[in-house]
Order: sequence, then C-alpha cells, then structure tokens
Amino acid sequence: MRFSPSAACAYQATVIGGAALQLMGVIDRPTKDCDVLDPELPPDVVKAADDYAATLGGSLSPGWFNNGPISVTRTLPADWTSRVRLLYSGEAIVLRTLGREDLLRSKLFALVDRNIDQPDCVALKPARQELHALLPWLDDQDGNEQWPDYVRVVLGRLAQDLGYEL
Repeated sequence: MRFSPSAACAYQATVIGGAALQLMGVIDRPTKDCDVLDPELPPDVVKAADDYAATLGGSLSPGWFNNGPISVTRTLPADWTSRVRLLYSGEAIVLRTLGREDLLRSKLFALVDRNIDQPDCVALKPARQELHALLPWLDDQDGNEQWPDYVRVVLGRLAQDLGYEL
C-alpha cells in the first residue's frame, strides 16, 4: 500500500535526536520516533503520521512523530533558528535540524541528564574544544550545586571514549 500525503498536510519541522542523526548519516541504529523540536505539531499532521505508521505493519507506533523535546527550545540560544540546516525535503514534509553546536548542546544535555546518549555523542565526535566551549552552557542547565561536577564526570567519560582527556 502506498501512502499518499495530502497537500493540506505539507509540513516543515526542525527535528533532533536519533532520527536527525540517522538522516545526517551519523548513526545507523534504529530509532522508534522522530523528535520534533519546532513547531508544535498540529493535530492533522499527527493524524497523518499515525496513518502512515499504520501502513508499515507495526514498525512505527502511534505518536512516533512527536513534540517530546519541544522544551529544549527554551534552553537554546535565542538565535538557534538562524543555524538550522536542511535534512530532508519530500513531497509532504521538509525536515531541518539544529546547527552542529546546538545539536551538540541538545545531545550533551541529554547525555548528562538521562545518561543514555553516550553512543550518539561518540558518533558526533565532538572535539575537546567543542566540549570545553559548551561546559558553561551545560553548567547553567541545572541549579543543583553538584551539577557542574557531575557534568564534568559524564563529559570526562565521553572524552575518554573519544580518545582524549577533558
């Protein structure tokens, strides 16, 4: 069965996470969803995405196209939209992602916050200088007085996996 998008469902979005990294060719692992950072998904787009998922025999679950990370927009620098880059342009959808530094911000914060993004961060291959440049921003993401020390421990492990010391 071929999915035929409606012209009314044409949509442009900025995506992050595993789906963005797959489209960039950074990773090849499967991902269960597509995290839409911006804009908020309208109901007709959510329905079209869920209808599409239904044509795939269960490889995607309802809600796979979601705004889960939308709160990240509040922590990114105000001019983040000026650095987005095109990932995919199709018949009914155009996907962009964050510029490298902002994408690193989102992935490094996810690594420190959830401690599950190590493989993705390694795949992005941040240089020592990039990690050092993002430390002040990461330090500001949590008010706990132990947070900066924890950030350094987690990034130290990442640096070690990348073959250098932080």
